[in-house]
Amino acid sequence: MSEAEDRRPSPEALLEAARAEGRGRLKIFLGAAPGVGKTYEMLLTAQAKQRDGVDVVVGIVETHGRAETLALLDGLEVIPRKQVTYQGRTLEEMDIDAILRRRPKLVLVDELAHTNAPGSRHPKRHMDVEELLAAGIDVYTTLNIQHVESLNDVVARITRIRVRETVPDSIIDRADDIEVIDLTPDDLIQRLKDGKVYIPKQAERAIKHYFSAGNLTALRELALRRTAQRVDQQMVSYMQGHAIAGPWPTSDRILVCIDGDVGSQSLVRHAKRMADRLRAPWAALHVEISRASGTADEARVTRVADALRLALRLGGEAVTIPGEDVAASLIDYARTNNFTHIIIARTLRRRWTDLFRGSNTQRILSRAAGLNVHVVGEEPETKRTQQHHATPSTPAHKARLTADASAAAVVAVAVALGLAELTHAVLGTSSTSLIFLISVLATAVSYGLWASLFACLLSVLAYNFFFLPPLYTFTINDPENVVTLVVFAVVAVVGSNLAARVRAQALSARTRARTTEELYQFSRKLAGAAALDDVLWATAHQIALMLKLRVVLLIPENETLVVAAGYPPDDSLDDADLAAAKWAWVNAKPAGRGADTLPGAKRLFMPMQTGRQLVGVVGIDRDTPGPLLTPDQQRLLDALIDQAALAMERVKLVQDVDRARLEAETDKLRSALLTSISHDLRTPLASILGSVTSLLSEQTSLGTEEREALLHTIRDEAERLNRFIGNLLDMTRLEAGSLRPNAVYVDLSDVVGAAIARASRILAAHGVEFDIAAGLPMLSIDMVLFEQVLFNLLDNAAKYSPLGSEIRVTAWQVNGTVRLQVFDEGDGIPPEDVERVFDKFYRVRRGDRRRAGTGLGLAICRGFVEAMGGTITAANRPDRNGAVFTVSLPVPVQPALVREDAA
Repeated sequence: MSEAEDRRPSPEALLEAARAEGRGRLKIFLGAAPGVGKTYEMLLTAQAKQRDGVDVVVGIVETHGRAETLALLDGLEVIPRKQVTYQGRTLEEMDIDAILRRRPKLVLVDELAHTNAPGSRHPKRHMDVEELLAAGIDVYTTLNIQHVESLNDVVARITRIRVRETVPDSIIDRADDIEVIDLTPDDLIQRLKDGKVYIPKQAERAIKHYFSAGNLTALRELALRRTAQRVDQQMVSYMQGHAIAGPWPTSDRILVCIDGDVGSQSLVRHAKRMADRLRAPWAALHVEISRASGTADEARVTRVADALRLALRLGGEAVTIPGEDVAASLIDYARTNNFTHIIIARTLRRRWTDLFRGSNTQRILSRAAGLNVHVVGEEPETKRTQQHHATPSTPAHKARLTADASAAAVVAVAVALGLAELTHAVLGTSSTSLIFLISVLATAVSYGLWASLFACLLSVLAYNFFFLPPLYTFTINDPENVVTLVVFAVVAVVGSNLAARVRAQALSARTRARTTEELYQFSRKLAGAAALDDVLWATAHQIALMLKLRVVLLIPENETLVVAAGYPPDDSLDDADLAAAKWAWVNAKPAGRGADTLPGAKRLFMPMQTGRQLVGVVGIDRDTPGPLLTPDQQRLLDALIDQAALAMERVKLVQDVDRARLEAETDKLRSALLTSISHDLRTPLASILGSVTSLLSEQTSLGTEEREALLHTIRDEAERLNRFIGNLLDMTRLEAGSLRPNAVYVDLSDVVGAAIARASRILAAHGVEFDIAAGLPMLSIDMVLFEQVLFNLLDNAAKYSPLGSEIRVTAWQVNGTVRLQVFDEGDGIPPEDVERVFDKFYRVRRGDRRRAGTGLGLAICRGFVEAMGGTITAANRPDRNGAVFTVSLPVPVQPALVREDAA
């Protein structure tokens, strides 16, 4: 099968396309500076879309008083803005809920970097846009280049003004279309002078500072380059998704191949210089060949790691991919990612395999049709000098055949020799060689290439010595046996090489599968962690386990960094480490051992960062000298840190949500309390004051009946006020946890009688019936508290029952509990309010209004009953209209003995 026929679309590109299904499309009108006409162009495009039949609405557009911009709003539906009150001021923000209800095809959202008013659903407008896109609504928006997060520092150095409102680069990277709104510096300055951007005084100051010709030119270049970068990414994604063999030389992209030879860092620096000349993006690629011996050359691995780290420091990308053929893997990666230039080193040494396959340089050149290949030479003396000065701790070539592998090869060949001697008479000389071949393959699978080659040599010698005449000599008389021996040797070498390669691939796959499984288990562990301490300890343990490092995690506390977790446990840092950790926290960059900043520290500190904020710092170290991490280990550590940072942010967000919910509930209760007090205090007080005023008035002559009626009013309202104050005090005791029931053994009928007598005036307009079963056991309850429970239930029944109706109280014993029920004949409880009736300050609306009351009576009932170990529920009567409240209290274990003692 040819390379073109074997090409398949990139899975990543297809997955990205699948994610985009159902999402809205985002188009950004990008400008280099304010005043270039982004909003005008967006409205002009929207008018054209509407003429084409597209459903367009205006989410929010800032015209800044420009008449020509305001005129383009004619004919477009504008969603009214939402009013947000903050610190006594009324602010207007985009009403995202109204847009979602309207569900247009396209919505216009101006000023993407805007910060929303406090109290809005999202703190930033670009988050509103994300929600609209997720709902399948297309968005047109505007953005100035100075608001892009990654360019914030660059813009600040150019203009000497730092922009506070920024948007993450991921917004631009996810944009489906970017249209650069360009204007020459002279034209923009003229617009400023004409008052089309700012008022005259502001325009004059702007021209002197921000809007100088040099600044505007630099900002234009930034906008064009950032757009070109995004377009290049889109082109690469398109090529990968459609299996198009590159490159498309629309722009220069440079790829340098790192093979681990001495001089790899010089190759990286050459690529950096070339990228600077061409002003092109670049990357360093290392093709990781499976080591058949199972043991990698430590010096080569170190050189590869150093070269890839250098590429990252110089602003390039560092990529490691697995492969069996360096040339094929390199060319395939370059074509897939649209690299136009490849830089490789000229191979100075020749291996025996080069005689048959050719060198990597030759194979790359033969495959690189359409690519520009730059072969960089290096003086042989330089390499010999560097190899000569290699330290004993990092030898240029490490022995690849261990004693264990050699012994295993000898044993395998000896076993094969024994089997061959036993079967030689039956199988014959030619078939005997297959037994030795099995031993060679077994050695390759178990111990790798070099052990299998050693076994191959021993097998050839043993086969010649013991089975080819003349026997027991290494001389071969028959030419046919010479051919047999040579064929056997070739088959053994090729077979051992293939078996060793399969073994190396299996080991590599097993290692990657184990790493993936550990990452999966770690993510599950973090998902199940509810507390911050659990996340921190799990993170420290996982990093130490997978990377064999000592780990310490620091989080901010009281405006400083403190050690929150470590593995092995460590709660102290020296001054150098603490300074490096603080620098990493403040600057969101690595610091400490091996970094460019504060390299004298014992540990390397890296920030733990999410898309929203920094959440902590992780420090790592080990006892061995040299670099702490290889590039593969660095990527693994980055993945672990990212997962941990997201888990930490999730825990903090949950805490913030709980805190906000508590504050909201507190505000709600405070408002309900104030509302209740304003009504339930004023009403009885107004009645009392009115009655007292009438009694004290000298101009009014009252008869005996009128005076008694006024006095009864004063008494009733005073009792009502007393009940209200009592309920507030009882609820305060419940919430403070200071309620301690004084349990004694009492007869339930006595408590029911006392409660009915106490509520006699409330129940005067109702009939009362009670049915207390005979022989009920004594209950261990607080008589005062339970009487208050019954009083509140009777008061509630009288309040919601029509005059002349009947209120019934029943009690009986069932399954170790005594149940008491209070029935009324009112309208019943709406189904949605059955559980809410026990909430504080909640009153059921019956008919068209709520009845008078504080909404505390039933809440106090539940609190008192649960304090005494019982339960209370509400329901509607099954036989007729009305509600029923059921109180269940446990029967004491030995009530009879207690009653005898009391007697």
